[in-house]
Amino acid sequence: MALVTPDPPAPLELGGPMRLDVAGAESTVASYLAMLGARTAWASRVGDDPLGRLLLARIGSYGVDTSLVEVDPAAPTGVFFKDPGAETTVYYYRAGSAASRLGPRLVPSLSGLVHLSGITPALSPSCAALVDAVLDSDATVSFDVNYRPALWPVATAAPALARLAARADVVFVGLDEARTLWGVAGPADVRDLLPGPATIVVKDAAKGAYCGDTFVPALPVDVVEPVGAGDAFAAGYLYGMLEDLPEPARLRLGHLVAGAALRVTGDVGELPPADELLGAL
Repeated sequence: MALVTPDPPAPLELGGPMRLDVAGAESTVASYLAMLGARTAWASRVGDDPLGRLLLARIGSYGVDTSLVEVDPAAPTGVFFKDPGAETTVYYYRAGSAASRLGPRLVPSLSGLVHLSGITPALSPSCAALVDAVLDSDATVSFDVNYRPALWPVATAAPALARLAARADVVFVGLDEARTLWGVAGPADVRDLLPGPATIVVKDAAKGAYCGDTFVPALPVDVVEPVGAGDAFAAGYLYGMLEDLPEPARLRLGHLVAGAALRVTGDVGELPPADELLGAL
């Protein structure tokens, strides 16, 4: 989606200068992975409009292959607004968007590592069918729960997201959203709820992140705006997994990449070179 956010951060109702940027859970993960040096592609659908062209150009500029993105001449590119405040609120305008018309035919065969989020299945029945098809494929599937209350209520989302996460190989979930969805008390309860995935990463906001018995505290950051940091964390962790780093290093790399998102008003911040990041581990 296209992203509009006040810059510098201020409540939307005050008006003033705005920044037009690009955002989206999966595309943000792809962008950071490409910046780290991974060979990365993004599959999606955009409108045949200036916002769609902005998305393709910007995401491609990070080194992401966008050849799997379809351009829909009959539906617009989605857009959302960030409303900074004591807590950032997000307003989505994507009903009937090109991305909501995604379906399983987009990816007839898959291999390697594929990253999904719990946002996609809430967009439309065809998007839900796409997620099912990816989870049924031979790929290693990473799934970020990414619960969005604006898209579906807890009563609907909780069982659906649990079923999807249970079929993935790697699962990311925030402890706060896990409590909202499933009433868990801590990371061990998430593992009890989802025994199938090989890897479950539970993020506890500014405290740190858990994977099994491993806990790595978050790094101190002067936060400008928090939205997008979870996707940045997932990218850092997945890059560490692709590089076969030990578990503590994967979690720390997640925190380091998340710090880049926390320091900017958009979702994708500037990263130091990958070798410098890896040296910081």
